[in-house]
Amino acid sequence: MFATRRRISHVSISHGLLSHVSGLAQTALTARRCFNGTCRRSITRRISPSPLLIKGQDDVVGARNRARARLFSTISFNDPIEYEWIEGVEPLALYEPGGYHPVMVDDLLHRRYRIVDKLGHGGYSTIWLAHDEQTTRYVALKIGISGQMLPRREPSILSALSKSVANQETAPELLDASTTLPEILDVFNVQGPNGIHVCYTKTLAQGNLKEASFSRLFPIEVARLLVGRLALAVSLIHSRGYVHGDIHLRNVLVKLPSTIDELSIGDFRKTFGEPETVPILRADGEPLPPNAPPMAVVPLYLGRMAEDFTVDDANGLILGDFGEAWAPASEDRMGGDCNTPVAMRAPETLFEPDTPVSYSHDIWSLGTAIWEILGMGFIFDEAATTDEIVAQQIDMLGSQGLPQAWREHWERPKWEELVTETEVNVPRRPPGEEREAWPPLEEAFEVFVQRYRREQEAMGVFGEEETRAILELMRGMLRFKPEERMTIQEVLQSEWMTKWALPRDG
Repeated sequence: MFATRRRISHVSISHGLLSHVSGLAQTALTARRCFNGTCRRSITRRISPSPLLIKGQDDVVGARNRARARLFSTISFNDPIEYEWIEGVEPLALYEPGGYHPVMVDDLLHRRYRIVDKLGHGGYSTIWLAHDEQTTRYVALKIGISGQMLPRREPSILSALSKSVANQETAPELLDASTTLPEILDVFNVQGPNGIHVCYTKTLAQGNLKEASFSRLFPIEVARLLVGRLALAVSLIHSRGYVHGDIHLRNVLVKLPSTIDELSIGDFRKTFGEPETVPILRADGEPLPPNAPPMAVVPLYLGRMAEDFTVDDANGLILGDFGEAWAPASEDRMGGDCNTPVAMRAPETLFEPDTPVSYSHDIWSLGTAIWEILGMGFIFDEAATTDEIVAQQIDMLGSQGLPQAWREHWERPKWEELVTETEVNVPRRPPGEEREAWPPLEEAFEVFVQRYRREQEAMGVFGEEETRAILELMRGMLRFKPEERMTIQEVLQSEWMTKWALPRDG
């Protein structure tokens, strides 16, 4: 846990709820104050650049803007209003026609959903904690951008998956895995100054594994179970003919106990703290347009830290965000249109951007997510350039499996003239003197995973036999040629899954 604490107010709630919620509340209040070691209360501002130049505001906008600009033909990225930048909130320049819907705390949407706080944001939506005044329960309310059809995909795909599981014969382990998919509770539209927005409510979750595991390790039994549950979720999705398309730890959530619904909004805020808001200001000092809200809300993290995760938490894993999902049998998704962050993205999307990708894309991303769950750090450098990330992949996995066409392009000298935009964007080897080589897979596991587990021995260390099985699984999932990668069934049947992860499932 973080060292900084705020005293938790006493409210009248049941003893069983208090013991669980107070722990979450301390984490939530601390996480709101501190993020990546910096205090969120001392918020800094600077002029926000054009959305096509935004870097690092979140994992979606920034790395994905070029692809999104092609998709969102209804959004005008010309001469956007520039706002003073606020740490930790959504890109404010996307409060424009076709973009985000302006929302404020205490707003009532669809005549039933009272906005209590913010949970997060992505490139296609903002996510809010809302209280359903009809059912008196808390829900996660996702409000999509208005400019494109993608926000409508998630509820329709999840509905199709749910019906498929209910109507078809399903293996017992996959029937159990159906609890790893989000439950869509309600779907509706709201009209606002930026257009018509698709909204839907889902079961409330603690938060994502990326936030939970920042500089922290999951206990070894919990880490194994999280991986097993995540693999089963992917297996269920693939068995129903879908590719998730965006597997990384920010999209992996953990359920909250339903007993939190016993809290009134007032008691919730006494327990977890008041919403943290910051005034939104234009860089030119002019008044705000109606497209943007007057205040930005810093997201509230409701979850535990990784070291405090229990087996019950791991059993509540949910794989969320199906906005990038597709069915390969009925539609093509070109590599260049994949919006997974580059460090988690299968290499064929980079080397062959005009070629359709399929289930093997998920396998690569799942492999990188497994590594991160086991060792708290990402297998490749998320902050590196595309060329550097590919160089790290080759360093770690070896160049033997690199397809010849990829190798030829990779090794072309920087000075050699390239003709097409596709050629220019395909990765090329960076000059050797400008980079430090990444360690090979076995050494990387020792340096990036085991070393930290030995330093925190209470979290558990992988033994020699288990380490060998993990590395064998990683090599099977992280193969350069997509046709040579394991299928999800082969992943589930691997030695490590069958001996260490899946037997502990459930």
